[in-house]
Amino acid sequence: MSIGELINLYRDEELDIHPQFQRLFRWNDYQKTKLIESIMLNIPLPSIFVSQNDEGVWDVVDGVQRLSTIFQFVGILKDEDGKPVPPFRLQETKYIPEFKDKQWNSEDTDGFSRDLQLDFKRTKLSINIVKKESDPSTKYELFQRLNTGGSQLSPQEVRNCLMIMTDSLFYDNINAMANDDAFRNTTPISDRKSDEQFRLELVTRYLVGKYSQLESLTKNYKDINNLLDEEILKIVELEEFDKEMEYKKFKDLFIFIDDVLGENAFKRYKKENEKFGGACLTSSFQAITIGIEENFEYLKSIEKEEIVQKVKKMYSEEKFEAMLGKGVKSIDRFVKLSDFGKKYFSK
Repeated sequence: MSIGELINLYRDEELDIHPQFQRLFRWNDYQKTKLIESIMLNIPLPSIFVSQNDEGVWDVVDGVQRLSTIFQFVGILKDEDGKPVPPFRLQETKYIPEFKDKQWNSEDTDGFSRDLQLDFKRTKLSINIVKKESDPSTKYELFQRLNTGGSQLSPQEVRNCLMIMTDSLFYDNINAMANDDAFRNTTPISDRKSDEQFRLELVTRYLVGKYSQLESLTKNYKDINNLLDEEILKIVELEEFDKEMEYKKFKDLFIFIDDVLGENAFKRYKKENEKFGGACLTSSFQAITIGIEENFEYLKSIEKEEIVQKVKKMYSEEKFEAMLGKGVKSIDRFVKLSDFGKKYFSK
């Protein structure tokens, strides 16, 4: 299909590239320029995968950044609020240096000439269509191959996109949780983990641990990322999941955890020097958050120091230590830590 045809489909709202993804994956102008250069040099691009929904609209599964870049360059891209995204100017490239500072608009000297525009729009891209009759899981499988200019997506980045594709408001809610002040204060993390959407993964783990049937998880899954993918999408579909109420409960929970434990909430307590230290541990997060959430009313009725001592003592518990061993599978650890927390923090 020619780029001109794809432009018309996008203008007619028959092609959905999920503008929310622009928040998650942003190419810089040089990466965008390289794509435009490749098109003008007739270098073949990877296939674009789309999924056809019940209304016949194409939902882009693989190729979001390539299409976003093309639509922004020609000046028709819109953000998630429906507002135009400003076009970008091309940067200098190795093979076509004269494209530097040029834009699509041909009304000025820096614009693409008419013949260049026609060549660009006539360039054809390979489109693979997953028909609406296909298994929905196929869309998710394909999405894990999303092209982002050669960078590998983290499992949580893929999960974010699956949530947006299923229910963008649900994703917005989880994103708001991950940016809650009390939550962020209790989860001080490195830039690397932050870049990989680590806080969003922690929120996902919390919700899955809270809502899933723990006893069935070890039977149904072999991989922790597959578990989190599938279970969070099940939560999206739950009728009883009230986004506003869940966000309020989450805020109240982490205001409480922050007040009692602060930035040490999920750091290991070392008895030898009587201090919390080290990184924010996923294992500690799983046991403590699920445990406190399950027993919230009771824990609010006791002294803060009693809870602090309870957390300190947790790190010397044989059951807790056993779950951190190298031989424990990640799914078993997730299930056992969630179950441990519920029982450990009870009366």
